[in-house]
Amino acid sequence: MDEQKQIDMAKESAEDKMVNDAFQHLLDCYLATRHRKKVDLITKAFNFAKQAHKGVRRLSGEPYIMHPIAVAQIACSEMGLGSTSISAALLHDVVEDTEYTVEDIQNIFGAKVALIVDGLTKISGGIFGEQASAQAENFKKLLLTMSNDIRVILIKICDRLHNMRTLASQPANKQYKIAGETLYIYAPLANRLGLNKIKTELENLSFKFEHPEEYRLIEEKLADTQESRESLFADFTKPIRAALDKMGFEYEIKARVKSPYSIWNKMQTKHITFEQIYDILAVRIIFKPKKREEEVNECFNIYVAMNQIYKSHPDRLRDWVNHPKANGYQALHVTLMSKQGRWIEVQIRSDRMDEVAEQGFAAHWKYKEGDEITEEDGELNSWLRTIKEILDDPQPDAMDFLDAIKLNLFASEIFVFTPKGEIKTMPAGCTALDFAFQIHTFLGSHCIGAKVNHKLVPLSHKLESGDQVEILTSNSQHVQPSWINFVSTAKAKAKIQAILRREAREIQKNGEEILIEFLKRYSLEPTSSIVDKLCEYHEVQKPEAFFRALGEKSILLSDKDIDQISGKKKQASAGSWRKLVPFLGKDKKKKEGETTQNYFVVKEGFNRKKPIFITDDNIGQFIFPKCCHPIPGDDALGFIDGKNRIEIHKRSCPVASKLKSSYGNRILDAKWDMHKRLFFDATIEIRGIDRIGMLNEVTQIISEELNVNIHKIVISCDQGIFDGALELRIHDRDDVNTIIGKLNKINGIQEVKHTI
Repeated sequence: MDEQKQIDMAKESAEDKMVNDAFQHLLDCYLATRHRKKVDLITKAFNFAKQAHKGVRRLSGEPYIMHPIAVAQIACSEMGLGSTSISAALLHDVVEDTEYTVEDIQNIFGAKVALIVDGLTKISGGIFGEQASAQAENFKKLLLTMSNDIRVILIKICDRLHNMRTLASQPANKQYKIAGETLYIYAPLANRLGLNKIKTELENLSFKFEHPEEYRLIEEKLADTQESRESLFADFTKPIRAALDKMGFEYEIKARVKSPYSIWNKMQTKHITFEQIYDILAVRIIFKPKKREEEVNECFNIYVAMNQIYKSHPDRLRDWVNHPKANGYQALHVTLMSKQGRWIEVQIRSDRMDEVAEQGFAAHWKYKEGDEITEEDGELNSWLRTIKEILDDPQPDAMDFLDAIKLNLFASEIFVFTPKGEIKTMPAGCTALDFAFQIHTFLGSHCIGAKVNHKLVPLSHKLESGDQVEILTSNSQHVQPSWINFVSTAKAKAKIQAILRREAREIQKNGEEILIEFLKRYSLEPTSSIVDKLCEYHEVQKPEAFFRALGEKSILLSDKDIDQISGKKKQASAGSWRKLVPFLGKDKKKKEGETTQNYFVVKEGFNRKKPIFITDDNIGQFIFPKCCHPIPGDDALGFIDGKNRIEIHKRSCPVASKLKSSYGNRILDAKWDMHKRLFFDATIEIRGIDRIGMLNEVTQIISEELNVNIHKIVISCDQGIFDGALELRIHDRDDVNTIIGKLNKINGIQEVKHTI
């Protein structure tokens, strides 16, 4: 017993040392910053949190206090935040996980720390709750708290980053849920706040947990090609260093290697192999300006000097120096042709610009007495205003809201001019109508067209950087439902939907009044029973739709409606029977389907942490939606639908991305256990330069060499370029990869891709 006690004490002592060392490291990092040294506040927060979480452990087995310390460390070292934020990070789980209240925090640590902790508690509550779309609702809460103090969202991003770094201790279904939510919400948010380094890490960690095999392969290929990249970097930068030395600059040149997630994303979207990606290496020049006010001119001086060494690509100069991105990012991007015949992107930025690029808005902030933010960023404020406008008109569906916000977390921006020459930042792909709503709701709702660079264009015209736009309006113009299909900004979508809903409510109200007046003539009162009978008679599903149809005059009431209400049903005409037949047919078909299909149903007590195995025998018990068409070998997950059946999706499927971020508690880990007994449909698209015998070679490889059944071939040829689609019957993903590998080796074929 004494021996066991000694072991426990030794373990406790080792853990105490680990906790104290981690906190001391945090203090050392804080003391090395330019912030006012409020060590007492941070130490008090640490001691309070340590006591509050005493005895609690994380899934990894370490003491829980290590998590708040790690979050505070990220806030300090990777975001450059001060004592208020560090203290709030140390305390961020206290109110949610212990008996202490926000009032307790306020009494001990003051109003500012309490406000941030309160904001963090609100957005954490119930994130793993059972209710549908809990995460989307929590994201809405998150944005509501943002406008009070932006540090709430920065600490939430730190919290998410540490959770992603320690995700290995979670079961697989939780990993997919958290990774999916991170890619869908937190990575774009970090990007929008200019936290480029954190955004990249969040994306990579999500990719690593969702597609471990593909992540490993890309990492291996990056390691294999590292030596050739280092050689290219050394040769390319040698004359640049000589030029910068001659100009008398204090500088640093870094190699920036594309992240595994960015490489994989490009491979997916462009349908290319790792070897076909030519921008894996980029070069970053970070210089110390001789005079701070001259840093913009000095960026261009360096650019001119490099142009004398290498030829630059005329279409790839990006001037983010004079026109910073909405997240504050500044740099001059130029693409140069190396002596080895490779295009290499060079990013030129001052040390200040580099700090902003790495730490985002946090690098802008200046603190005065009491750790208050005194310098507000205009672009950040305008973004928060847009979000507030969206929040002012609540969406009926939390997912709609999340999609609207996602539209605003854009990575790529254009600059558009008003007729008076004012510059406006807009997302790439926006239309003239988006621009109208950006300026004013009245302009957007009465917009009939626009003049872009003095030429008349329709509302749906897509704008480009440098366009000068004049909006044309008419008082007789009204918002059209079709507008929602071609606007791309969150603000425009939210305003159009709000106006359409308001108009729909007015039409519905008119419809209700028409019914009241009509029934009054027959001394009847409008009851739910009467409305239900009329809905059934006019084949309308809901009373709201019936009232709308009355208001729009698409349904006109007559004596036949009174007969229907009183029960004197007239014999249906031949025309109406024809109308009913398809509905009867559909119902019959549906019922037959339900009896023949034997889906697996999730019962109470089902263990959601364990993976489900899809086998040759049970595959028919799962639903395979048409959105992504998974085949054996694909990284897959299960989703428990509203009827407790299990859908199988690819982990990279866009629909699955929404499900992971909104219904995380219904996600299951799915694994394949197939033995090449069943066949699945797969379409392979090929494109290349046409020649005699090409089709024969393609079919020979697939049918004879690989013994794969070709279901259908469609080939078209135009001006020497051919496009083809092959519908094949295959067993699994390995078959597809083998076919693609073999077809890629055929002389003349340029592109081979597997489509749904």
